[in-house]
Amino acid sequence: MEEETKRRLDEQGILLEKIYTSVEKTRKYFMWTLIISLVVFILPLIGMIFVIPSFLSVYTSGLGGF
Repeated sequence: MEEETKRRLDEQGILLEKIYTSVEKTRKYFMWTLIISLVVFILPLIGMIFVIPSFLSVYTSGLGGF
């Protein structure tokens, strides 16, 4: 009986290590997905801060001729 219990504990330890490895891979995948999503969303917003004023300047100067 004791050998059976020890064998099962060893098997569970091996399975736990595999689960931990899988969870770590998933965590890293979600982390990089979040980082890439933020970069794709935030960088264009920062770019718009510089582009919109120059666009409005050109647009309003074009309208000033009428």
